[in-house]
Amino acid sequence: MAAREADAGPAPEARGKVTITEIARRAGVSVPTVSRVVNGRSDVSPRTRARVEDLLQRHGYRKRPAAPGTRAALLDLVFDDLDSPWAVEIIRGVEEVAHAAGVGTVVSAIHGRAGDAREWLRNLRARASDGVILVTSTLEPVLHQELRILGVPLVVVDPAGSPALDVPTVGAANWSGGLAATEHLLSLGHRRIGLIAGPPRLLCSRARFDGYRAALEGAGLTVDDTLVVPGDFHPESGFTGCNALLDLAEPPTALFAASDQMALGAIEALRRRGLRVPEDMSVVGFDDLPEVRWSAPPLTTIRQPLADMGTLAARTVLRLTRDERPDSPRVELGTELVVRASTAPVATA
Repeated sequence: MAAREADAGPAPEARGKVTITEIARRAGVSVPTVSRVVNGRSDVSPRTRARVEDLLQRHGYRKRPAAPGTRAALLDLVFDDLDSPWAVEIIRGVEEVAHAAGVGTVVSAIHGRAGDAREWLRNLRARASDGVILVTSTLEPVLHQELRILGVPLVVVDPAGSPALDVPTVGAANWSGGLAATEHLLSLGHRRIGLIAGPPRLLCSRARFDGYRAALEGAGLTVDDTLVVPGDFHPESGFTGCNALLDLAEPPTALFAASDQMALGAIEALRRRGLRVPEDMSVVGFDDLPEVRWSAPPLTTIRQPLADMGTLAARTVLRLTRDERPDSPRVELGTELVVRASTAPVATA
């Protein structure tokens, strides 16, 4: 008799009180996966669905009535800042995948501020997003831990620092891009090559600088610290940095700006001084944003596959929501030199 009572399942007073979080823990899956089973969605493997449904039945879980206007199937796409065409390209790639999968996208900016991150987390809990894509932001341990507690899958695009080992990342070949940009200028006979660098806290900035240094060393040159000025990827810092280089007793004959926007700011600084690109200074950017092919002159740059990075990040996080592991936890997409009219051989006296 005792055995038959044990087979009957939880006592009546316990039925219906188990949470999705508890079901997810016992099934060894994420909270969004259990939510998809509860809501009858098809994007769950048959084996996982059977395991979760068995636990739901045994624990007598009852789905709460949905609040009016609520919607499932969401991805959170989080940037440090949104004031750049660079962000638009990432969004375009994510949106393409999300739309095809019938998933909505919520775009946020946390501006590197703890208060904004906490507010975003509160909103994330309220809307029960299926997954998070974090772009060029530092994955703080507290943020990572909170997402793990919530059971929300995470992918980081172009990480600012070294992410946790269990977090998939998508980036670009920044080192080889910096190398190719500098080698292109060297091939045109330039030897005094300035660099407007990106923020040093970002891995992509440091990798582009290292590629610049490797190209110079490969040509038997050393980095002249006076030719390297700081930037923040925005046009204003390109304008300021180029002016600082032009004020040197011996300015560079060519310039590698670690972002297209800084390159455009540098070109404006040259224009205001009555200098021509590329006759007086060659300029190379990095990103290949859509507008640089229409700049004056069209910009030589390193094409970074920004939309493809967004596409891959979205596909990866959707795989994680189905409890599938990505093919590789660390992916770097290739970069490519695109030669246009802003570079030319060094002028001879």
